[in-house]
Amino acid sequence: MVDFVLYCKSYRRDLLRVKRLLESLRKHNIESIPFYISTPQVDRDALFSLLGENQGYQWVADEAIVQANPRAPKDIQKTKSGGIAQQVIKSEFWRLGLASNYLCIDSDSIFIRDFGNIDFLASDGLPYTVLHQNKELFQMATNRGHLRVERELRKEAETVKALFGRVGPNYYCAPAPFIWSAKVWESLDQQYLQPQEMTLWDLITPEHPETLIYGEALLKYQAIPVRMIEPLFRIYHYDWHYYLSRRLGETQEKLKQNFMGVIYQSAWESELDYGVPSKPLLSRILKRSKRFFRLLQSYL
Repeated sequence: MVDFVLYCKSYRRDLLRVKRLLESLRKHNIESIPFYISTPQVDRDALFSLLGENQGYQWVADEAIVQANPRAPKDIQKTKSGGIAQQVIKSEFWRLGLASNYLCIDSDSIFIRDFGNIDFLASDGLPYTVLHQNKELFQMATNRGHLRVERELRKEAETVKALFGRVGPNYYCAPAPFIWSAKVWESLDQQYLQPQEMTLWDLITPEHPETLIYGEALLKYQAIPVRMIEPLFRIYHYDWHYYLSRRLGETQEKLKQNFMGVIYQSAWESELDYGVPSKPLLSRILKRSKRFFRLLQSYL
């Protein structure tokens, strides 16, 4: 077991995005931190065909991660929605025993500057945790009249916080990528899930996302020191967020000062959907027109 690895849970449709992520890693992963990619077994050949077999990464089957939990029903991932299954599999990666800590990266991420272990681990080898109150996003959304953004995220945080009986400020571990410790996930399993004869397949739901569960488990059980840092990547949560940031002069080059990467929402980049036929020209023109008008609105 090593101290730290990088991990991306993906699937067939996102393979072109994973290829772009891998290219950015080859450029910026200056300490050659091991990189793991998991997909369903059925997607392995497509991954190898596009990226080369274990070229700059090591592949793991999603099924192996699911089976690493002896209390998880066989093939339970097939009974869950893709979004929920993805959250649980990412959270259970620690069970493979490959690393004490890992950076959980989404397929639609890219690194924009060099990085090393020092960006994720303190001098004693224990990880930092992305943990903050989301005030920047909330204020920006309020300024633009998107009041539902803060209302829904606060409700979500309050719901998960109540599971652990905590009172006080809401904290968020998002956006991705997430620095996760096996000790924190293990403490959740031993002190919360097992006594209630549950697994993460029972706990994680649309109302109880894995990011908030991890943060609350860390605060509740203190399996590692709480060392808070701001988000590692710039993510544009909504199209208006992206266009407003561009209007204010934000560029990828400027982002390097405070962020090591950027996440571009996969819903905005349908041309990177692997194995999915391109949409008709008229549909693409209409989509671009809608984006253009949203850009104009951001200037008003």
